[in-house]
Amino acid sequence: MALNPLDYLFKAFNNANFPDLFWPLTITALVLLILQVILYNVRTRQLRRHEPLVTMQEWLFWTGLLTFSLLLVMALFVWYFSFVLVTVVIGVATYIWIRFIRFPPLIAAYNEQLRRARFFSQSRYKHPEATIRRRSRRRR
Repeated sequence: MALNPLDYLFKAFNNANFPDLFWPLTITALVLLILQVILYNVRTRQLRRHEPLVTMQEWLFWTGLLTFSLLLVMALFVWYFSFVLVTVVIGVATYIWIRFIRFPPLIAAYNEQLRRARFFSQSRYKHPEATIRRRSRRRR
């Protein structure tokens, strides 16, 4: 580290200026982008009946797509390191906000709704004769 740490913010993000950071960050962004697409496709098929969980996966997908694509574009077109750093911080903060702040109350409300529906469907068939269809008596 030959420069002041703040001077690195305004240097071009390339392999010459950041040899220890450029390729690991670029390869990680590419791998995470591919994993994000695969994870989104798998999880939305598994959770297709549970709307809040699918919505959360969509939010995570678009956040990941934008963040990792921007990192790849910034590496390809040699942007300043400050833009790369801001993109990583905002992307990670958005992931954390979506997963731990935005969706847990919605998922808890949905789980309560499922519990209520399950309880009422069980109470309907609680009596042993509730499932037996009664014949209507015909008068002859």
